[in-house]
Amino acid sequence: MSEAVPSLRELKSRAQLTPVSIRLGKAGASPEFLTAFNETLDLRELVKLRFEGLKDERKSIARQLAETTNSQLVQQVGHTAVFFRKRAGG
Repeated sequence: MSEAVPSLRELKSRAQLTPVSIRLGKAGASPEFLTAFNETLDLRELVKLRFEGLKDERKSIARQLAETTNSQLVQQVGHTAVFFRKRAGG
């Protein structure tokens, strides 16, 4: 039996208590960053990302990250974005 994906409301609630898991710096979404981001999603399911700079590109980068990593962009507020991806097999 597989568990249902949590609702968006539940994910936003959990995100408030979640510390920043990973930071995206001025170098942008490099291949190394994408590898680390995918590994963090595999470990935690719910990942809070903090943008260091990149003010004008935050929204488009967040959408691209969700698409690239097959994750859901739960919310984006200011310098942070929250992503969710269900763990494989669990």
